[in-house]
Amino acid sequence: MAMAATSSNSLLLKNPNLPSNGFSLKNPTTKLTFPSNHFTAQTRLNKSISITCAATQTKDLSTNNSTTPSQDRVFNFAAGPATLPENVLKKAESELVNWRNSGMSVMEMSHRGKDFVSIIEKAESDLRTLLNIPSDYAVLFLQGGATTQFASIPLNLCNPNDSVDYIVTGSWGDKAFKEAQKYCKPNVIWSGKSEKYTKIPSFDDLKQNPDAKYLHICANETIHGVEFKDYPTPKNKDGILIADMSSNFCSKPVDVSKFGIIYAGAQKNVGPSGVTIVIIRKDLIGNAQEITPVMLDYKIHAENNSLYNTPPCYGIYMCGLVFEDLVNQGGLVEVEKRNMKKAEILYNAIDGSGGFYRCPVEKSVRSLMNVPFTLEKSELEAEFIKEATKEKMVQLKGHRSVGGMRASIYNAMPLPGVEKLVAFMKNFQSRHA
Repeated sequence: MAMAATSSNSLLLKNPNLPSNGFSLKNPTTKLTFPSNHFTAQTRLNKSISITCAATQTKDLSTNNSTTPSQDRVFNFAAGPATLPENVLKKAESELVNWRNSGMSVMEMSHRGKDFVSIIEKAESDLRTLLNIPSDYAVLFLQGGATTQFASIPLNLCNPNDSVDYIVTGSWGDKAFKEAQKYCKPNVIWSGKSEKYTKIPSFDDLKQNPDAKYLHICANETIHGVEFKDYPTPKNKDGILIADMSSNFCSKPVDVSKFGIIYAGAQKNVGPSGVTIVIIRKDLIGNAQEITPVMLDYKIHAENNSLYNTPPCYGIYMCGLVFEDLVNQGGLVEVEKRNMKKAEILYNAIDGSGGFYRCPVEKSVRSLMNVPFTLEKSELEAEFIKEATKEKMVQLKGHRSVGGMRASIYNAMPLPGVEKLVAFMKNFQSRHA
């Protein structure tokens, strides 16, 4: 049954175990209990209705994924800059003014002093542990976002007449291709644009250039919610695979040895905006075109241990805290399990809505990180976002280029956040279907 919406009251949770065609309240007071003790709601007719999250009892979740945020924090579903683990933020807060009895903040340190050098070395060490990065790969902490790498990669790896291949599965892959046109001869060997970027091609059907210097992919398209579950192999025996992993970096284990370069903006899964991480096989360094700006030359940064100029020191420190936290959670195998569970809950809610909610992405390549969805009645989308915001669930509006909604459920989004969103979605449907 539909309930009249109230202007200031928060919303009644609909029990996922109840029939999808709604529910009725026969008693003035009804208590709803959700599976696994994640949610409880107390409802009173004609009085304030509130969504609350009880502390989860799921034993396989780490601290930052098993508890609700502080009362003054929201569930932030932004695509980036994105939510960070609250325990990491509190750690940074405790060290803000005086980092480990150094007498100064990380923001005040010389980037070449022993204190900061210890910070960046620890960050690199923990990242190497998380991804099992081979010793013949360099790890660079750079600036300029992943977008700067769209130019850096062809400038460092190619001559102007070299051919390279691009698989374009979304907006970011398309931007990378267009930037490469300035510095080499890129070819789009497959594009999902005609199908609104909802698929990933069969690798067997790809018509690769056998002379291509590299094959470039965007491993997870943040805007369109398409994610590679496996990776293609370049047909050129000397060619390399390059991946923009900005929005699924450190969300699951990856065999780094399959790639020549992995690059990622930090602001999705591992830190604040301002840091870009490049993992590059060392034999690919040192062949930059003469026109390459010094700040885009991998050789310069590798030789100076990412300290050629003043790096984004505080951002690197924050990434280091996140890497340490991920190690303490049990590594990326455990992190992936939690991410799969969160995504399954949300996709099941969408697919089980009878068409009220729709995800356009082919099921086999749906992202674990970015979940786009629309409403059958598109005129309700603004109301959905407005009501969700009142319930302290923010940044659910889809990218301006595609519309609809998008829930980014990165590593730091706790399970109760996803379950609260699903409960809200079911309640919203019961009132508007």
